[in-house]
Amino acid sequence: MILTITDETFTGEVVHKQEIEFETEVVTVQDIIEKRVMQEVENYNSKADDKFNGLVEPTQTEKTLNARQPKQRKLVDAEKQVYVALDAFKKNGFFVLIDNLQADSLEQQVQLKAQTIVSFVKLTPLIGG
Repeated sequence: MILTITDETFTGEVVHKQEIEFETEVVTVQDIIEKRVMQEVENYNSKADDKFNGLVEPTQTEKTLNARQPKQRKLVDAEKQVYVALDAFKKNGFFVLIDNLQADSLEQQVQLKAQTIVSFVKLTPLIGG
C-alpha cells in the first residue's frame, strides 16, 4: 500500500509531498513516523547533495562536519533521527493529521486506503539531539 505524506504549514499550505510504501494496510502512527524518517535518512545518505530535507534535521555539529569534509560526508544516524522524531511527537513538536483528523498517540492504528493522506504540521524547528 502506498501512502501519500505531506508537510504542511499551520495554514494548510503543502510545502513537501512524498510517497511511502507499506507492506500492510493497518499501521500505527509510530510506524508511519519511523518509515518516513528512515526513508528520508536513506535518501540523504545515498545522495551527494549536502541539503537534508526531512522531518527532523541533523544536529548543527553534523552539518558543520559535513560542510568541512564534502568528500567524506558523515552519514546521518537513522535510529537517532527516529528517536528524535518520536520524542518530538510526544512533546507536541508536530501534529500528524490522518485524513485531516489529528492523531492522538503513537499506538493509534491507521487503516490505509488508496486515498489516505497523512499530513505533518511542524510547530517548532526540529533538530536532532
